[in-house]
Amino acid sequence: MEGIYANVEFEKLVDFTPRTNQTGPRSPRSRPHGAVAVSLGLLSVLLLVGLVCLGVHLHASGDKLSSVSAERDQLKDNFTALMDNFTALMDNFTALKDNFTALTQEKDRLQLLLKQKKTCPEGWRMFSGSCYLLSTRADSWTNARTDCTDQRADLVIIDSLEEQKFLSLMTTQFSWIGLSDKDIEGTWKWVDGTLLTETYWSIQPDNGGGDPRWGEEDCAHLKPGHNAQSNWNDLSCDAALRWICEKLP
Repeated sequence: MEGIYANVEFEKLVDFTPRTNQTGPRSPRSRPHGAVAVSLGLLSVLLLVGLVCLGVHLHASGDKLSSVSAERDQLKDNFTALMDNFTALMDNFTALKDNFTALTQEKDRLQLLLKQKKTCPEGWRMFSGSCYLLSTRADSWTNARTDCTDQRADLVIIDSLEEQKFLSLMTTQFSWIGLSDKDIEGTWKWVDGTLLTETYWSIQPDNGGGDPRWGEEDCAHLKPGHNAQSNWNDLSCDAALRWICEKLP
């Protein structure tokens, strides 16, 4: 009896009958801890991904900075090389200029020595490396030129103010020079065929002003006693004047 009673009391205390008002299974107590663990895991993954991305970005930025720095250094080296080349070219130019100056001075010295060694024939006068002869008689421009060429010379060609002044003092009479417009009226040329550029006309040539008494005035002469910078005149080539021949020593 005591054993049966004990079992009945135990069954009362421990009720094995399921409760009818329970709608579902009871959640275990460990589930909230699992969610936290999953969340932390996801955060860890996201953090890891972020660190990887940041590392990749920093690496890429570092590569770009390294590339820019390398390009800058290359440009700096190129600029330095260019400056060195420019300096070398300037040094070469200066050396060439000095050599040219020295050669020019040497040429002038040799020419001066050459002129000093050469002399003019008797009766000729030397000026600036040329010999000049004033005729002792008068004749036409054409005959005057023939006389000069017979002496291996020609009527004088005036190509500087210094020479013009020298010739103006050399003669005291009207004297033919090697200038004419016989070929083309108004186109004055020297006997060597060069066109007239520097002029010393007393008055501009007028070809006799159309007066038949003077004829065609196609040849030029010096008028001594006038200003050396303006003492040329045109005259008929048939007029009889003295003349000036010129040749090299």
